[in-house]
Amino acid sequence: MRSLPLPLALTVRVLPVAVLACAGWAWTSGPMADSSRQPVAAPHPSTKRAAQSASAEIRAYDKPPEPCSAVTAKTVAELVPKADPAGKELAAADRSLRRGCSWSALKDYDYRWLDVSFEIKESAAAADTAFTARGKGDTAPGLADEARIAVALTTHDKQNTREAVVTARAGNALVTVTYNGSDFESHGAPATDGIYKGALKAAGDAVAKLTGKNTS
Repeated sequence: MRSLPLPLALTVRVLPVAVLACAGWAWTSGPMADSSRQPVAAPHPSTKRAAQSASAEIRAYDKPPEPCSAVTAKTVAELVPKADPAGKELAAADRSLRRGCSWSALKDYDYRWLDVSFEIKESAAAADTAFTARGKGDTAPGLADEARIAVALTTHDKQNTREAVVTARAGNALVTVTYNGSDFESHGAPATDGIYKGALKAAGDAVAKLTGKNTS
C-alpha cells in the first residue's frame, strides 16, 4: 500500500475517529459524493462464458505443433519408401508462427517428396481469408473446418512430375501438404490416384497432430 505524504499522515493520526467517519460519509455517500460514480455490475456468468467461448473459437491454436512428428512413421514409409521417418525440419523465420518438415527419397528410379507445414494466424477469420486466397481445388470434406486438394502434372527437361497440394484450415491454423513423385527411368510420373490419395492421407495425419488426435 502506498504511504501517505508525511504531513497528511500526521494530521490523520490526530483527528478524532468521529470526524474521520463523518468525512468518509461525506465523500462516499453524502453531499460531497461524486454523482458520476455508479456501481459497476459484475458480468452475468452466461455473458462471461459466451465471451470466453468466442475468444477460444477465434484463436484455438497459439503455436504450430512439432512438424516432423506430424506424419506417422507408417505413412512416411508408405508414401516415401526409404525416407528417414524423422524427416528434416524446414527453415522458418518465426517458428512460433510457422513450422514445416519434409521427407524425400529415391527407391530404384522412383523419387518421392512429401512436406507438411503449419501456419498460425491471429484469428479464425484471418486463417479463412488466407485459405480462400490460396488458389482453387477439389473440396476435401471431413479433413478440417475446410480443405481442398489440387493435383497437377508438370514437365521439366522432359521429366514429368505429378504433384498434389492439400490446404486445410482448422480454426486459426492452416495446414499445407505437398506430395509429388517422378519416375527417372521412364521420365513419367506416378498415377494421379496414388498421388491424390497419398496427399490426403498425410494431410489427415497432420490435421490430427494439430488438433491433438495424433498420439504418435
